[in-house]
Amino acid sequence: MWCTSCALAVEGSLKRLDGVRDVSVHYPSATLFINGTVEVTQLATLAPKVKRLGYRLTELEPVADAHARLDEESRYLTLRLMVGSLFGMWTMLASLLIYAGALPSEQVELVVAWVSGAFSLPVVLFSGVPFYRAGWRTLLAKRPGMDVLVSLGVIGAVIVSFGLLWRGSSEVYFDTAVMLIVLLLVGRLVETLCRHRGLKALDALALPDVNITAWQEEAWLSRPVAEVHTGMRVELAPGELVALDGILEAPGWIDTASLTGESLPRHFNAGQTVYAGCRYLGVTPLVMRVSAGVGKRRLDKLCDEMRRYQAKKGELQKLADRFAAWLSPLALLLALVTLPAALLFGVGWEDAFVRALSVLVVACPCAVGLAVPLASLAGSGQAMQQGIALRDPAALETLARIRSVALDKTGTLTTGSHTVLHWQVRQGVDLTVLQPKLSAAVAGSEHPLAQALARWSSNHAGQHPEQCIEVNESPGEGRRVRLSSGEWLTLGSANWLARQRIELPSNAQDATLAFASQVMVADEAGWLATLYLTDQPVSDAESSVKRLIASGYVVAMISGDRQGAVSWLGERVGLAREACYAQRSPEAKARLLQGLPSPTLYVGDGLNDTLSLAASDVGIAPLSASEAAREGASAQLMKPGIGGVVKLLSVAKRTRRIMVQNLFFSALYNTLALGLVVLMVIPPLVAVLAMAASSLSVTLNAARLAWAEPDEGA
Repeated sequence: MWCTSCALAVEGSLKRLDGVRDVSVHYPSATLFINGTVEVTQLATLAPKVKRLGYRLTELEPVADAHARLDEESRYLTLRLMVGSLFGMWTMLASLLIYAGALPSEQVELVVAWVSGAFSLPVVLFSGVPFYRAGWRTLLAKRPGMDVLVSLGVIGAVIVSFGLLWRGSSEVYFDTAVMLIVLLLVGRLVETLCRHRGLKALDALALPDVNITAWQEEAWLSRPVAEVHTGMRVELAPGELVALDGILEAPGWIDTASLTGESLPRHFNAGQTVYAGCRYLGVTPLVMRVSAGVGKRRLDKLCDEMRRYQAKKGELQKLADRFAAWLSPLALLLALVTLPAALLFGVGWEDAFVRALSVLVVACPCAVGLAVPLASLAGSGQAMQQGIALRDPAALETLARIRSVALDKTGTLTTGSHTVLHWQVRQGVDLTVLQPKLSAAVAGSEHPLAQALARWSSNHAGQHPEQCIEVNESPGEGRRVRLSSGEWLTLGSANWLARQRIELPSNAQDATLAFASQVMVADEAGWLATLYLTDQPVSDAESSVKRLIASGYVVAMISGDRQGAVSWLGERVGLAREACYAQRSPEAKARLLQGLPSPTLYVGDGLNDTLSLAASDVGIAPLSASEAAREGASAQLMKPGIGGVVKLLSVAKRTRRIMVQNLFFSALYNTLALGLVVLMVIPPLVAVLAMAASSLSVTLNAARLAWAEPDEGA
């Protein structure tokens, strides 16, 4: 597509199809979003309709192909701009000599005017061809837009100029036609570069095509990554980039920095899922079973979803489209009315044509059409640089108006794994005695609390740790183990130990820590220790919540966890007790969310959060979110913690501010310019410069956001 008028032409053509409910064509990303019946939304149905307008409709292209297309467009524009600038320079010089009265006689002026016309022909007949083609296409679609006005303005300026030359007058307007084409080509080239810049934000989600080692035909063979499918076993070499999503068959250290931004590698256990884009840091080969092949990987889905949702338009974009849609027909009507009206008031034919020509030139609504989509694209790219993948860039408009922020607890405000907060031990026992025993007692347990105790005690097991040689376990309640020293240990909940007839002294529990999960430990002499474990807040939880509150948002935590744990976490992160809601079912969460000041933002990671993500105006899924939560969210954080929420709100405010600025000034320009050009004589060249300045200012204003450095302190 050549401009926003092209996008509106395609929209108008497809909207007339039976069964189509909604159509949106996003010019910056060249993407079509269509909602309708199954029959009408097939590519085979839509492509011929679009082809009749002179465009080509294909499946959503890969990021690499989009880059190649924009590179080709840039070369296409650059060639025409070079021709226009080279020949246009001589046209402008000739016109300048005539305007300045620097030539010795009228005969010389006439010769120079013919020279000016000759040099304008390559510009008009070659550089301006894309405008004529796009104008014809929009006329076919019965949606005349900016290119129709540009084409009529150029053709009108040339016809009027040759007519004046034929009459022997040197006051020609070839410079108007040349400037109109050259300045618009400059604007289009800048637009293309902005689109290229916005597309580069998706490069972080693109993975290279490589060969990987897969188990086939009873041997490890090197295969292109595209030929490796779900269920196949692949081998990761030390330092190798993980090219496919998969489930590990053995534990290993994984660097997730490229995907999550974590500075330290993480230790993954067998059975955990590793996503493409991470890097294996082990010293021996590691085997994993592929869970998602090329095109189905987590990164592929994020990339496709983000680009697909870019085609959806927010309210500001719809407002801009409506304004541009009636502006072009209005300008044509005004131009047609201006000509006879000027003649009626005694203006000569030459001046009447010049006035009508100025109306066509000054009314070009290119600035209005670009006002919102370029800003939205720039905002989406800025969010991606901040580590936030927008599945619905139209949500930027809503995010800028958010009043309430509701946060889930487990997995969102907390890490999702327990750590030891406090401990009590029997008199005469210290940690150097307890931890080696505890490390052996919890070894091999799959219970989350046992695994947390294993992490806490493993670093203090000593040079000669105990070994567990016998285990009797009651799933979910506790276990009784015999150590290599012959000693028996019992650990579990207080109720379970009581059922094992183990007497617990009055000091075995601390009432002030009732919010924490408790694990009791006893040996053959009786109670040995009580350990208190909590799901700790993510590192940036407190700072992020305080910044949200300081920014004027209503902030609440809504959780299904018990009141004690929720209140303790709320106090840790800086939330008032009345802003912490505990023991809420998924339905209750959604109802409570509806009662908060609107628009609302919800951040949640689990299956139980999907209803709230849908009920909120905008939903955000943290890094560790489940598949269901990611599907229901408008954005996903690609880094640990919730700091991305604060950054995204800041990006959204800046983006909407630029959208409003662009829309206001471009609409104001077109409205005032049309009024002035009808009431008074404005030379076509001045109209060209004013129109080009308006379009360029909108583009550069959006580029200011796209090229700004990420605001880490947002």
